[in-house]
Amino acid sequence: MRRSRARDGIGGVGTALIYLLVVAAVGAALFGLSALVFGRGEELAPLPPGATPTRLPAGEIDGDDVRELRFQQALRGYRMDEVDWVLDRLADQLDRTGAQRDGLLARVAELESVLGSASPGTAVRVEGEQ
Repeated sequence: MRRSRARDGIGGVGTALIYLLVVAAVGAALFGLSALVFGRGEELAPLPPGATPTRLPAGEIDGDDVRELRFQQALRGYRMDEVDWVLDRLADQLDRTGAQRDGLLARVAELESVLGSASPGTAVRVEGEQ
């Protein structure tokens, strides 16, 4: 008896479908088994609205404080209000530090000019000293 080619083609597709179903069943069984063995993992409780894990010291800020900063990620990246707050705080600190530095440099220049104009052995009275 002769077999038709159409019947052979259907048999090949049927075998492929059976293999595909077996592979899917084995994959599902392995996934289920690993979920039972390892669990879903530890889930952290969500932060309350308005809370933030971002922390900066109340006093002076140094490089280590900046390096330890961590921002909470939101749907589209970091929360912009947290980033803006930290950047504003850092900018203010840098402005204050720069102003202090400029004041100290001006004072050093003033003292150098006073000391440079004095003759050796002469007592120099510096403004602000008692």
